[in-house]
Amino acid sequence: MLAIEGGAANWAPERWKRRFLETCSNRKVALLPHDACAPADVRFAAVWKPKPGVLAAFPNLRAIFNLGAGVDALIADPTLPDVPIVRVAVGDLTSRMTEYVVLHVLLHHRRLLELMDDQRHRRWQPKEQWAANALTVGIMGLGTLGLDAAQVLQRLGFNIAGWSARPKSADGIACFSGNDGFEPFLRRTDILVCLLPLTPETKHILNRSVFERLNRNSPLGAPVLINAGRGGLQVEADILACLNDGTLGAATCDVFETEPLPANNPLWPHPKLVVTPHNAADTDPDAISAYVAQQIERFEAGKPLENVVDLTRGY
Repeated sequence: MLAIEGGAANWAPERWKRRFLETCSNRKVALLPHDACAPADVRFAAVWKPKPGVLAAFPNLRAIFNLGAGVDALIADPTLPDVPIVRVAVGDLTSRMTEYVVLHVLLHHRRLLELMDDQRHRRWQPKEQWAANALTVGIMGLGTLGLDAAQVLQRLGFNIAGWSARPKSADGIACFSGNDGFEPFLRRTDILVCLLPLTPETKHILNRSVFERLNRNSPLGAPVLINAGRGGLQVEADILACLNDGTLGAATCDVFETEPLPANNPLWPHPKLVVTPHNAADTDPDAISAYVAQQIERFEAGKPLENVVDLTRGY
């Protein structure tokens, strides 16, 4: 049996259940907590931010499939069963994240926030516009998502730098890694894109100290932040303060420490900030359910699971 469970506001559980019933037609599918099932019958679980303790109820669980890119909420459960955790790695999710990153890089590069403000005030004020190659986009996290976004931005003409915890290389991308590479990476970056996983090492990495070390001679006037990784990566008070004092010229945040973002949060109305509701790479049930079904078939045929989370790294 496959059990599916999620705790997000945009979970749309019935659609997930329909898709899993189609792709896993040879097995029982239970949508938790709505469908009754015998815990001992559950062999696989497909989840998104399940409540702590939910998965511990299944004594014969063989694998857990995380229905999104980030696994930090899942592995924080101290009762998590000792079974493989498989993270989502499908082309649909990668493409959606790349769309989001490119959209917001271009939004800030083409000064759209200023143009929209001019429209609201009925001002016809053409802006100076520089070429893409006048800017360096620095991407924190050169995994599947970061590398794909980097390559598309590179084709648009932007200079690309990448930073990762461990050394990586990619054609045409200035790659930096570790503590030694962090400073030179920041110093050249005009638009900082963060796609890092949330781990103890990356928690609150997006803070004033980092923002102050970004390129201060950007054609944009001040550096820009785009965080589509995890909310725990950012210090939101620092983002707000740095937008107010000019350390940051603008920002886009898709993720927040508290979600949904409370209505009284001062980030909402800030004129230099774009807020989106954690939908940069919204998971598509069609693609993900087919991916999970394929992984289960491989596993039951004696083949290894793909994209298994390394718990020592947290991703």
